[in-house]
Amino acid sequence: MRRHLGKVVAGTAIAVTGTAAMIGITLPGTAGADGGPGGGTGGAAASQSTGQGQAAGAPALEPGVVAAAADEGEKGIGRDPLTDDELKRAEQLATAPAARDGRNAGGGRGPQHLTTDLAEPEPSDAGLAAPPRRAVVSYYDYRNDRLVTSTVNLTTGKVERSGAQQGVQPSPHREELREAVGLILASRLGSGLKADYKDATGSALTSSEPLTLSGFVYRKDREARIPEQLADCGVHRCVRVITKITNGPWIDTRDLAVDLSARTVVRTPAA
Repeated sequence: MRRHLGKVVAGTAIAVTGTAAMIGITLPGTAGADGGPGGGTGGAAASQSTGQGQAAGAPALEPGVVAAAADEGEKGIGRDPLTDDELKRAEQLATAPAARDGRNAGGGRGPQHLTTDLAEPEPSDAGLAAPPRRAVVSYYDYRNDRLVTSTVNLTTGKVERSGAQQGVQPSPHREELREAVGLILASRLGSGLKADYKDATGSALTSSEPLTLSGFVYRKDREARIPEQLADCGVHRCVRVITKITNGPWIDTRDLAVDLSARTVVRTPAA
């Protein structure tokens, strides 16, 4: 496992030092903070602060008020973003046909939800005073390695179109990335990730919860050498994960690829 914590921590220290230097130059009154020319906290610092803030003799500013957000409501209007209720309803309607037989990234019942977006208006909606709102829902069914995309009419509650494709791999969902990290930790190849986390925090890493994750699909056409265990990627759902300790440094796991369909972890060769 390539370990880069030293570089990351050093880079962070440089960034903090640079910020401190910039603050030392730009903050008012720092030149005289030690009692030398410029005079402690008064003098130029005070007059500069007055000039940049409230002018002498000006009326006092009223304190800011934070207003509560307006109620979202069950349904949006026109091109409003989908409400929470609409998102939930669209996903339920779209995945209903596969709810029993489909499988998600963890192997549980029901397909793996990926995205839900407001659909573009249909040509047939032109001229309607209140055109129907539609949502496009994408999910991945690990039972047969297929991406399914459905268009749901939220006004009528019907799925108007649905299509399945194999070999199409959109960006992974955060739940897929967490499942991938779980597989890494359960694998012998997870020893480097555990060791780096222990070095950084002093604690053992037993799940993905303390990590902030991002990642991308493993694409064979971008690799110079492809391990035999990853030959099915593209049809199988394969990902790379980028890991970061929440509020802490990054840990380099980019040399690992996870086949979520086969539930295997593979170290990829160096380029």
